[in-house]
Amino acid sequence: MGPQHPESSVPPETTDDELAALALKILVAGGFGVGKTTLVGAVSEIRPLRTEELLSEAGELVDDTGGVDQKTTTTVAMDFGRITIRSGLSLYLFGTPGQDRFWFLWDELSQGALGAVVLADTRRLEDCFPAVDYFEHRRIPFVVAVNCFPGARGYGAHEVSRALDLEQGTPVVLCDARDKDSGKEVLIRLVEYAGRVHTARLLDSVSPQTDPA
Repeated sequence: MGPQHPESSVPPETTDDELAALALKILVAGGFGVGKTTLVGAVSEIRPLRTEELLSEAGELVDDTGGVDQKTTTTVAMDFGRITIRSGLSLYLFGTPGQDRFWFLWDELSQGALGAVVLADTRRLEDCFPAVDYFEHRRIPFVVAVNCFPGARGYGAHEVSRALDLEQGTPVVLCDARDKDSGKEVLIRLVEYAGRVHTARLLDSVSPQTDPA
């Protein structure tokens, strides 16, 4: 009998019963300091895997910390967590790095993803434009989750949708990335939306094509 090779893609705390259930890959994206690591940590049922490093003086030359002056670390690869939405359905969460110089990792992380959450901060709304553009161009379903920071001016979902020039039907939800229940509601909204999008695309692909007259 040959040597046993561990499944490197399966978290060590995952049981055989959990592997038999449906597991979906979700990305959590957005600008620098918007709360991606906080959201993954708040909702994860396992101790989240974090790949953070202290912000350095060299990084100050390329990282815009305006509006997030208290931030001392940054994600340099990804954050990973897991949450069970209901019996038989788990989500594997991959938090993406926010800075431009780490975007080469996005293509790798997005492989096989059901959809994405784009976190937005109304104080720095322009920071999530790159993530919005990325997912729109690759036709990856996403929702925009406005992380409601204390002291920030409140905006409605419609206002945020217009400001980001989102495609019609893209959901915008308000949330508190620190709160587990709030984060879970965002993820449920994404799963429902992504499911509708993928179902519609599947139906389109199998619909009989009529020849032009």
